[in-house]
Amino acid sequence: MMKYLAILALAATPALADIEDGRDLMEAGRFAEALEAFWPAARSGNADAEELIGVMYALGLGVERDPIRAFDWYLRSAMKGHPGAQSGVGWYYEVGIGMPAPDLIRAYMWYALSAIGGDPDAAISQEEVIKKMTEEEIAKAHEMIADYRVWMYPFR
Repeated sequence: MMKYLAILALAATPALADIEDGRDLMEAGRFAEALEAFWPAARSGNADAEELIGVMYALGLGVERDPIRAFDWYLRSAMKGHPGAQSGVGWYYEVGIGMPAPDLIRAYMWYALSAIGGDPDAAISQEEVIKKMTEEEIAKAHEMIADYRVWMYPFR
């Protein structure tokens, strides 16, 4: 059993190293290189790498700014339980960028999931978006939160 755990640990190390290298490159302003560093982990489904690529598209760091691609990368990461990406998805729904219109129900849902996941700013976003919602919208959002929470955060 220990042999298999050691193999799994070694297999996971390169992706984690790529992400840390990518973060260092971002801090140094070397965004194109950072994106290259994130790609292997993102292609393997790593939520941290996906979220960071979303940030790059959202802000136009090393790539052309593209809110639709940013949302897509945030959503991939958010569905895996990444709290920062969940807040990002909530914001896109709240303001309606790249969508026909804002969707406050989904915005509130994603902010709530992000708060459950530990994002300290998500509760503030929740408080702000709820001010714009009707009682029916809030009730619907809580139904959706319950649906997602069961499989996303089964022990919280």
